[in-house]
Amino acid sequence: MKRKDIATRADIALQVESFYVKVRKHELLGPIFNDVIKDWPSHLVKLTDFWETNLLFVRKYKGNPLKAHVQVETEHDHTIEQLHFGHWLQLWFETLDENFEGKNCELAKERARNMSHIMFMRIFNERERRNEA
Repeated sequence: MKRKDIATRADIALQVESFYVKVRKHELLGPIFNDVIKDWPSHLVKLTDFWETNLLFVRKYKGNPLKAHVQVETEHDHTIEQLHFGHWLQLWFETLDENFEGKNCELAKERARNMSHIMFMRIFNERERRNEA
């Protein structure tokens, strides 16, 4: 299959859906995601909205992913580590490379890398704040 760049919502949906099939089966990530997400179809639409907003600059996503991830981390007894984000990135990059190439594909990698760092640091800072209280 010839790979093309990410150009449409359908492309983003393919990436998101293919990626989360892997996440749900992943030994380390699957239990966390499958425990928290009860309605996968609507969550995948929300994630497609998120990535469409971030890659194609179509304003669809409404939400606070930082707050949501801090809440998930709290619900999992503060056990989410940088290793989790590393596996998440590995699967994201692998899925992108299987399906796409080009400028938006690289942007999707860059944005995911930045988000994973920001989310982990937010979780880490919240832990530190909680421990100081």
